[in-house]
Amino acid sequence: MNNENPIIVGLDIGTTKIAAIAGRKNEFGKLEVLGFGRANSNGVQHGMVLNIEETKKAIKTAIENCLLSNPALEIKEVYVGIAGHHIKSLQTRGDIVRINVEDEIIQDEVRQLIEDQYRTYIPAGDKIIDVIPQEFTVDNFQNIPNPTGYSGVKLGANFHIVTGDKKAIRNIDRSVEKAGLVTKELVLQPLASAAAVMGAQEMEAGVAIVDIGGGTTDLAIFHEGILKHTAVIPFGGENITLDIKQGLGVLKGHAEQLKVQFGSALVDAAKSNVFITIPGLRGLPPKEISAKTLAGIIQARMSEILDFVSYHLKQVGMDNKSLNGGIILTGGGSQLKNLIQLTEFLTGMNARIGYPSEHLAGTQMEELAKPMYSTCIGLILKGYHDYDNKRGDFENQSTKIATTVEENDATETIDMVDEEKEKGKVRSKTRGRTILDAIKGSIIDIFKEEEDKALE
Repeated sequence: MNNENPIIVGLDIGTTKIAAIAGRKNEFGKLEVLGFGRANSNGVQHGMVLNIEETKKAIKTAIENCLLSNPALEIKEVYVGIAGHHIKSLQTRGDIVRINVEDEIIQDEVRQLIEDQYRTYIPAGDKIIDVIPQEFTVDNFQNIPNPTGYSGVKLGANFHIVTGDKKAIRNIDRSVEKAGLVTKELVLQPLASAAAVMGAQEMEAGVAIVDIGGGTTDLAIFHEGILKHTAVIPFGGENITLDIKQGLGVLKGHAEQLKVQFGSALVDAAKSNVFITIPGLRGLPPKEISAKTLAGIIQARMSEILDFVSYHLKQVGMDNKSLNGGIILTGGGSQLKNLIQLTEFLTGMNARIGYPSEHLAGTQMEELAKPMYSTCIGLILKGYHDYDNKRGDFENQSTKIATTVEENDATETIDMVDEEKEKGKVRSKTRGRTILDAIKGSIIDIFKEEEDKALE
């Protein structure tokens, strides 16, 4: 393992869960996960922190669990994902006139051009979260991905600017601060997820990242290597759970379990002779739920979400002919059965599930390469992007490891309770351990204890 690389922590503050992952790149450029923790999220709704105290407690629990998985970790700074209804985006143009026109453009000039965009006028009450260059120009040269090394009089670029409500941003910062941490940077969640599940070829071909979370669905559209559009859709996995609760007249816990274990996003794929039995309340008889009725509820809400995706694609002129890479579905909600088929039917585009496995060391793919952790893994990758471009900011590492710690055609009736008992166990080999090997078993145990009962 390359111990010269910093340990970076991603903190995903979601509507149903808060997850913290600490990771470091090895000599092969893959992420070795050094710690993982998660907690149920109680103070967040639709991706926004509404109860700072409850969110603080959940963050502290997630960090404590991360430290329990590896007691040698010391965590102070975190990269934090941000989403919610308040997120907006706009396109701007910026230019600077150079003094030494014969000299080659250096990175400091590019950085200054980007920094100037933070003074762009935005509505009162909003704050700029991120400024993302799309393509650069140097005099008459257009569509330059990186202008360093060119020379000319005028350096310019088109920018995608992401803004958010100041109060919403402040609530995130306060929650993190009260938990005893420092926010290294706020990162738009769909961009973090995109970094984890998308490759350079897909960016070039054109792709839409659809991150289905608990409270919101985040969208990022790329084409010819450029971020074209971002949007936050105000529905997610939590809305599906509430639809099931209301539509079938069951408890929220049972609704969630029905969705996770037996849910399908396609009515035609559900068998009409399959029924799920849920326990009755206080002596009442058990209740039977039709799998086809369940699928109908789920399909209705997922169709609504995908209609929003289609709307945004048309808004920016990115139809199925433009995005040859299709749609990448990620986030916990992407694990719904038959969601790929529904997506392809409604959008007319190819679709696949996005896993962050490409960036993870092979020994950890089984435990960590789940769509629900794409944002967290992407936050660490964002940290490494900063590290590679501004190494000086990482000279005094604030996250480190202490040096002292080395199904059938007949009618079926399925019992939900019994289904829960049929889960395997993961064992970890500990012979010839490195520091990472020594903590791997405890990370796996936490994953098993926190087995996801929520599609987020």
